[in-house]
Amino acid sequence: MRLSIAIRKRIKYYLKTENMKVWNLCAKTGIPCSTISTFMSGKTELLKLDTLLHICNGFDITLKEFFSDSSFDTAEQD
Repeated sequence: MRLSIAIRKRIKYYLKTENMKVWNLCAKTGIPCSTISTFMSGKTELLKLDTLLHICNGFDITLKEFFSDSSFDTAEQD
């Protein structure tokens, strides 16, 4: 699985777990909705690490928790 797909999958998991929509995450993190939306739709393949850290903060998790999913064990570079 490509890394960007694994990250999208994990963000979707936390959105569902936290019963949040993308706009809730944007409001909570201060990240522009366009940044998250274009990544989640696949229009962009890259997400900066500091943006991902803000997303993790929005979910009240650490980067370690975010990457603890087994899909990252075999993730391939985009």
